[in-house]
Amino acid sequence: MRSIVWFLLLAIVAVVGATALGANDGLITIYWLGWRADLSLNLFLITLVLVYLGVYSLVRGLDSLLGLPERAKRWRLGQRDRLAQAALREGLALYMAGRYTRAHKACQKAVAIQADTPELALDAEFTALAHLLSAGSLHRLQDRPRRDEHLQRAIELSQLTRKPRATEEGARLLGAECALEDRDAARALRDLAELPPGVARRTQALRLKLQAARLARQPVEALRTARLLAKHQGFTASAAEGLLRTLATETLDSARDADQLRNLWLHLDANDRRDPHVVAHGARRMARLGAPREARQWLAPIWDRLTQLQPDAIDAQARALSENLLGLEAEWLPRLDACNQLALRHPGLALALGLALAERQLWGKARGMLLSAANDLQLDLERRRTAWARLGQLAEQEHREEEAARFYRLAALPDRAE
Repeated sequence: MRSIVWFLLLAIVAVVGATALGANDGLITIYWLGWRADLSLNLFLITLVLVYLGVYSLVRGLDSLLGLPERAKRWRLGQRDRLAQAALREGLALYMAGRYTRAHKACQKAVAIQADTPELALDAEFTALAHLLSAGSLHRLQDRPRRDEHLQRAIELSQLTRKPRATEEGARLLGAECALEDRDAARALRDLAELPPGVARRTQALRLKLQAARLARQPVEALRTARLLAKHQGFTASAAEGLLRTLATETLDSARDADQLRNLWLHLDANDRRDPHVVAHGARRMARLGAPREARQWLAPIWDRLTQLQPDAIDAQARALSENLLGLEAEWLPRLDACNQLALRHPGLALALGLALAERQLWGKARGMLLSAANDLQLDLERRRTAWARLGQLAEQEHREEEAARFYRLAALPDRAE
């Protein structure tokens, strides 16, 4: 196809040349030192074109000859650049294949090739990437001193590049990850603090910060980070719910007195303060710190919608109320009455109601609830023992010594109760 095109172009040139020059009768006369030469215009034009082409070819030839050393230098530079790039790609492939020693050697080969070539030494990002890959390989080989050297070198070189410095960000994230695996939470947090604000909000950075905060026993910071991760969909909905609940309870457990617990509670997210499990844990913690009245204030909103909760949440609320009965107010009686039907299906709730009614000296209602809980084999051993013991105390108050003795005996051996 190309030959046909050239043939057509040649035919067109021939036709145009014959048409333009065939009827040209002009002459060119040249005078030189008494000599005279007459040339046809056509010959003069053809000669002029040939002379121009000859001069042009001569100039191009001389330029190519004089530029040969520069082209040879560029060729050698390109060869070394390709060798360095190939070594870095080989290092990456070996790293992904788990051959860390060879990966490190390949990366160092790339660095050596670049260092031996002054023109390539200006590519700081390439060298930083090679050091970063070497650091990752050495970390897998548990060579921490050399790993830290390569990481620091990668950070220093990446700072010479233009912003945004993705290589520096990668180096700091890798450093934080290595520090976490070394169980060095303080160093991981320092590396993460060096990240720009936008990078620090990325999912990977938040994951590392969450691990570092938990390792450093900073539950408040860990909870804040986990909430950001959940907002950015870093977890599934169920995993996020479980993690946030765990971190909220760890935050409350860090309190050493009632005032500190109260302050932590106020700083929790509104969603955490509405979680039945978190509320129950906080109330139990407050009871141990000697403030059952305030704990009941936390429990009250949850008990107002107790019928809407899942069985595990109902059981958690029942346990929490059972530990916060001292000085139970009369305003709780309507809440307790509203749960009578629900208590028939939840023995833990029946026990809590029985203990609460007994605290309010409603002996008859309390006795029925306690008997229901004590005879329910679905209830755990410890709480059944609590129910029998409380029944024994009620019987003693009513001077029924034989019945009290039987209840106490059942409390001692609840597994034999019928």
